[in-house]
Amino acid sequence: MVDATHAIVLMAPKSAKLDVHRVSEVVQRAGGQIIASRDVPVPVSLSDRRSVQTLLINCLDDEAVSAPLRDLSDQTGVDIALQTRRARCQRYRLAVFDMDSTLIDCEVIDELAIASGAAEHVSNITARAMRGELDFDESFRTRLALLKGLDVKAVQDLADRLPVKEGLREMTTTLRAQGIKLAIFSGGFTPIAKRLQADYGFDEVLANELEVKDGKITGQPVPPIVNREYKASALRDLAASLNISMEACIAVGDGANDLSMMSAAGLGVAFHAKPAVRAASPIEVTHCGLDGVCYLLGSEGEFDTG
Repeated sequence: MVDATHAIVLMAPKSAKLDVHRVSEVVQRAGGQIIASRDVPVPVSLSDRRSVQTLLINCLDDEAVSAPLRDLSDQTGVDIALQTRRARCQRYRLAVFDMDSTLIDCEVIDELAIASGAAEHVSNITARAMRGELDFDESFRTRLALLKGLDVKAVQDLADRLPVKEGLREMTTTLRAQGIKLAIFSGGFTPIAKRLQADYGFDEVLANELEVKDGKITGQPVPPIVNREYKASALRDLAASLNISMEACIAVGDGANDLSMMSAAGLGVAFHAKPAVRAASPIEVTHCGLDGVCYLLGSEGEFDTG
């Protein structure tokens, strides 16, 4: 029997139909063949909202398969990930996540801007910065200045009502059970990241500090600003301190400031990402929740088709 060279992971939310036949056609047109298919168990709490399947395939041309699979994913609303056998068999030991619009379903600075009365101005700058259209540091300083005078209580109020992404609890529970260290690397603010750390068991947190005087946000940045380069450097430093190779790291994010850490990691995942980030990342989860990260972890055993 021909050995499998890749796995295709199909992650279908309840609203979408998982059509394996259409995936098979893509593989065959690229000169490949499907060797085996398997249903993947999902967390009990999500079993009514998710169906997941892996296909073991043999193919020599990744691009000939991945490009049409991306189109199929957009057409069907099913997340489809093509992974090499090596990536599926890698034992990952560290997973690092962006926070705003990745772990939580909002941009913290935009939410605080609503409380300060500068919502429209700040949200517009945030959107452009996350698309990579603006210098992150400069945009951060501009937005932070617009929060000057805001009562710090607004930060605590937001922490108490954080809208978390679907699958967050299931993902952190699964990854921790596999011995994977979890970290938050955020261009947002430390108090919010610390709250997620306490609630979901993240091991490390890196985020921007908020300068507060007399109970009010000053609007002044506290160096260093956690930007694209800082996140990537921090990932390398954390991995080195834990004696973990970069190949054994996962990095998940949605914005342009996440791209460097995503490309540095062995597994970079664009999660509910901006178009430019999706285009730059070979692996994405766009239609399902954070539990999608769990289905991207495989093992040598799954390639045993005997």
